[in-house]
Amino acid sequence: PHAHGHLPRPGGHHLYWQETGNPHGVPVLAVHGGPGSGASPTWSRFTDPDHYRLILLDQRGSGHSTPDAGDPTTDLSTNTTPHLIEDFEALRTHLRIDRWHLLGASWGSCLALAYAQAHPETIRSLVLFAITTGTRAEITWITHTMRRVFPHQWERFHAAAGPGADPGALPAAYARLLADPDPKVRFDAARAWCDWEDTHVATAPGHTPHPRFSEPAFRATFARLVTHYWANDCFLAPDQLLEGMERIAHLPAVLAHGRLDISGPCDIAHDLAARWPSARLHIVEEAAHTTNVQGLGQIVTQAMDHFRTL
Repeated sequence: PHAHGHLPRPGGHHLYWQETGNPHGVPVLAVHGGPGSGASPTWSRFTDPDHYRLILLDQRGSGHSTPDAGDPTTDLSTNTTPHLIEDFEALRTHLRIDRWHLLGASWGSCLALAYAQAHPETIRSLVLFAITTGTRAEITWITHTMRRVFPHQWERFHAAAGPGADPGALPAAYARLLADPDPKVRFDAARAWCDWEDTHVATAPGHTPHPRFSEPAFRATFARLVTHYWANDCFLAPDQLLEGMERIAHLPAVLAHGRLDISGPCDIAHDLAARWPSARLHIVEEAAHTTNVQGLGQIVTQAMDHFRTL
């Protein structure tokens, strides 16, 4: 990075940001997944460093932002989708940016859509892959209905949520465990949650477990934030993003999605594209959600190259 810092925000949050690429280039905000994954320098592989000014932000409670959501004493009441949207606006103002491109994946595609619909005047284009829209149906699929695909793994996932855990409300059950005062309870819950995460993305040939899931601190942060958001329907109204598409229908976009993405089935991206006349949808046959992303990455890189004229 050629620039970095911590942006202070209400509620005691300090958000870590960094920039790579051309300091005077066209700005791009990378919107990371999770929630809770934190930003990664690997996002730079999608953007031309001579043309783009790539901005990475660790969302509240994740990465190098503080306080760490993995700490059970960290209050999550000010960690919601509306808060994250306003964080993006605060960062844009802080960096003196008028309009920027959005580049998002997985949860980051959902959050990018929510931000763009709230502030469409600030957006040049959107390039999104591994599409999600944060609906109750998507959350229920990934935490309950997907038992039909991975029955043995799901039964372990359900059992680890504790006796009597409602199979239709596992994010809430795990969120309670991850806030337990007993460190072992939190450790076991985070590991079980991340084991399930690594299961449902493993649908492409050559999948290997996510290396960061072997780190207890990362597991704690990731699991606590995912369960917090999913237990609260991602802090979105029912079908909010689909119903709000008229606000951004004029914005150019490229959507890339893997045919083997069981975590977020293809109908999510298909239904979004059907309401977005300015978007182009690409289905990559051999790609899954976050694994075997070469085909997805090629489309994303080509899209960012195409949008250099905007």
